[in-house]
Amino acid sequence: MNGVNLLKIALRALANNKMRGFLTMLGIIIGVGSVITMLAIGQGSKKSIQSQISEIGSNVITIQPGGDIRGGVRQSSSDVQTLKISDYNSIVEEARYVSYVSPTVNSGGQVIYGGNNRPTTVYGINGDYMEIRRYTVDDGDMFSDQDIATAAKVCLLGQTVVEDLFPGGENPVGKIIRFNKIPFQVVGVLKSKGYNSMGMDQDDLILAPYTTIQKRVLAITHLQGITCSAVDEKYTEEAIDELTEILRRNHKPRDTDADDFRIRSTQELSEMLTSTSDLMTILLAAVAGISLLVGGIGIMNIMYVSVTERTREIGLRMSIGAKGRDILAQFLIESILISITGGIIGVVVGVGAAVLVNVIVHFPIYIQMWSVLLSFAVCTFTGVFFGWYPAKKAAQLDPIEAIRYE
Repeated sequence: MNGVNLLKIALRALANNKMRGFLTMLGIIIGVGSVITMLAIGQGSKKSIQSQISEIGSNVITIQPGGDIRGGVRQSSSDVQTLKISDYNSIVEEARYVSYVSPTVNSGGQVIYGGNNRPTTVYGINGDYMEIRRYTVDDGDMFSDQDIATAAKVCLLGQTVVEDLFPGGENPVGKIIRFNKIPFQVVGVLKSKGYNSMGMDQDDLILAPYTTIQKRVLAITHLQGITCSAVDEKYTEEAIDELTEILRRNHKPRDTDADDFRIRSTQELSEMLTSTSDLMTILLAAVAGISLLVGGIGIMNIMYVSVTERTREIGLRMSIGAKGRDILAQFLIESILISITGGIIGVVVGVGAAVLVNVIVHFPIYIQMWSVLLSFAVCTFTGVFFGWYPAKKAAQLDPIEAIRYE
């Protein structure tokens, strides 16, 4: 018996039991659809995290003072004075794997313009900080190196600060605002960046020359941090090693002393969040994959019922010359048709459900071709695996006993 005839027999058998065939497919449809939807949600979340981190800069490296211990109490890093302007100068002159470097100091307080005010944070930085953190000026200009050298009282405002201080739509550029009673002239407005992956408003800030914040706001000479960016993301580890070597040489710690500084990179954050997202994706896919297992068990159950119902038919076919392998192929084709048809419908359902999640709930999705192909391949394997045993049982029936079966 050739393959075409076997396919026709299998299609006829399924057509005679349409509802039963559809209900059998339903487990596969739900399983494949669930796997594709869950993987799309998991990958979408991962892509969203990576996108938001890339806005910060995936090769950003921050240096902060190490927490000092005094009287058994660990001090806040902002109170420790281990980072100096000489450290910044050494990094600029010696670091080969670093492209941009900015000193950083900051202070929280109340910013006021006219009758409007809000609490915010002012960050003291230099021009490189704009490249490192990927901020751009939307209106006005960036303060100059001369402003940094003279500790000029100038600043740039984030969009959140602008909206609260100038609710009437007035242009802030050129206006004088006050931060903790100190006047600052607004020279520019930053382009909005929105919220980051940790839910922090990246527009709720003021940027000013670091020398201005050091001298006029905080009255300090040390740095609260140094922010750098590696020349490329793949050189982040080399940049960290290089920075560590430079700072150790500057600070001259004893062999028994711990480093009085801490170096972190956004690559670490990216890897942590990505691994968490990958774990959640695997868990979601595993839970959804249970539906495929249930669907496979459903196929096996129905194929057993089909073999029992058609025992006399099997006996008649074998009595007129059909071989065991023909009977095996006949029932195996039926189970594969059920799983493949269910898989195709499941792919459509899964993609449609993922799109609906994105449209209705506004959750990020990312449908990868490999997830569709994998789900389809698994459902095909399911049809073969769970259809094999009932088909083999049918092929091993004794023709005479099968014909006598009531």
